[in-house]
Amino acid sequence: MTLQSSHEQSINGFKRAHDLAELLRGRRSVRQYQDREVPREAILHMLEAARWAPSPHGRQPWRFAVLTQPGAKLRLADAMGEDWKRNLEMDGQAAEIVQLRLDKSRQRILSAPALILPCLYLEDLDRYPDEQRQTNETTMAIQSIGAAIQNMLLAAYDLGLDTGWMCAPLFCPSIAREALGLAETFIPQALITVGYAAADPKRRERLPLDKLIVHFE
Repeated sequence: MTLQSSHEQSINGFKRAHDLAELLRGRRSVRQYQDREVPREAILHMLEAARWAPSPHGRQPWRFAVLTQPGAKLRLADAMGEDWKRNLEMDGQAAEIVQLRLDKSRQRILSAPALILPCLYLEDLDRYPDEQRQTNETTMAIQSIGAAIQNMLLAAYDLGLDTGWMCAPLFCPSIAREALGLAETFIPQALITVGYAAADPKRRERLPLDKLIVHFE
């Protein structure tokens, strides 16, 4: 079976939304998952969706690490947890609050059936002689990885899966990279938890559209 045909089979097997608007409104951020394996083909389908996101000059400045094995998830959770603990203590938070926050974060990582670590990859970007344009090029790459992640989240939800977006690797990219033995050219940006929701999450209200549009002519 080809990858494409398996993707089509996954799509035909479960579609959560009947149209795009329903899909966009239905997607939610989940923290608690069932103890249920995520099919490999579903993960590949998510990454295939990410592959089609817009990017500067079509360079696709993203790479993805996928974690499904307990040992890999534990290494990442331990490494990032130690770094976050130092930061929380530096902020002056009480020891019991620090421990509570660490335990909750660790549980989110270890209980998720699958994790996807999107990494920024800048090696193929255009090069400029001036710093400002090079900075702008990097900003475009960062924007595009957000688009790739959103594609993944929507594809997952359409397949009956749920996801959560954790920002922890953004604050300790070298630590996350070293925990997984990734090359220095990969810059971790987020951690996407993937699975089947154990409970409906509390949804946050969205600002009304008239509060978001600041200019329209």
